[in-house]
Amino acid sequence: MTDIIDPDIRKAHTLPSDFYTSEERLREARSRFSDYWHFAAHRSQFDESTAIPLPHIEGILGEPMVLTSEDEFRCLSNVCTHRGMIIAEQQCSANTLQCPYHGRTFGLDGCFRSMPEFEEVLDFPSQSDNLQRFPTMEWNGIIFCGTSPLDFSGCFEELERRLGWMPISSFEHDQSRFRDYEIEANWALYVDNYLEGFHIPFVHKDLHDVLDYDNYRTEIFEGGVLQIGISSDDEPSFKLPEASPDFGENVAAYYYWIFPGLMLNFYPWGLSVNIVVPVSPNRTRIVYHGFVGDNSMMGKGAGADLDKVEEEDQEIVEATQRGVSSSIYDRGRYSPERELGVHHFHRILSSSREIHNPPECQENDD
Repeated sequence: MTDIIDPDIRKAHTLPSDFYTSEERLREARSRFSDYWHFAAHRSQFDESTAIPLPHIEGILGEPMVLTSEDEFRCLSNVCTHRGMIIAEQQCSANTLQCPYHGRTFGLDGCFRSMPEFEEVLDFPSQSDNLQRFPTMEWNGIIFCGTSPLDFSGCFEELERRLGWMPISSFEHDQSRFRDYEIEANWALYVDNYLEGFHIPFVHKDLHDVLDYDNYRTEIFEGGVLQIGISSDDEPSFKLPEASPDFGENVAAYYYWIFPGLMLNFYPWGLSVNIVVPVSPNRTRIVYHGFVGDNSMMGKGAGADLDKVEEEDQEIVEATQRGVSSSIYDRGRYSPERELGVHHFHRILSSSREIHNPPECQENDD
């Protein structure tokens, strides 16, 4: 699949339509998801909890997981080592994890603690009776997990270079901003739509009013895309430190996408997280979390009415799903000025199982 998307965006055609309609294409994509880190939680979600199940990661990787906090954050298997029951269905603040089926109990470190009616079992417990631990890492309060993620240090270096100054770890989880629903469209179409601001003047009239569309720009990096929205006139923007690469600009929003379907949207009020979970070729689950850093900036600027923006996007993406399912549509072309991020995503998705480096042109500054 290496050459499906030409590296020269001026020559390239978009993904063939079967990427959006085929069960086989979805299976191929899913087979690569284990190579990547996935958003698990923000540390503020543990203010009143010690264990949080991760059903969104189960939907992405097919692996039930639970994130625990004791002396450190640990991502553990959420499957009981006795008979395979799911252990935690809801977040809790207990000191142990107990299977609701037969009472097998584990520490928050995943180690076996106790099991009723097993006094006569020989060679028990053994290492296999502990919960498996999965790779876990934290960047600025955001916790990532995976089954066998590759080295994506370049991706996290990009986040640190751009946003290391931001006190993200001190943001607070806002449960009122949580959303979890399904749309009738392929997961990759949802990502396509996210990765370009080309549609903003046509689809998001209110958002267009607060952004300087002419200076909206896209940058690509290893495993991801950054879109930078510049505020128009006197609309709210970040107070950037001199060390920021964007110092002197009126940045209204940083829109980060990390393959396959993680979206980190930074606004002056805080962080909105979109998690894209493929369900079927024409159905996708979207999970939202909100983390607030400055309540005084809520309801202002580019991050003012995210529900409205999402409803507008959903309508467009679902209509596009109907279109790409047509027997006469196959592929389109890219705008070199406006669809750099979409092109980068398509190259990653259609390439072999290796980290995909950006082409020579890494920035689009309109």
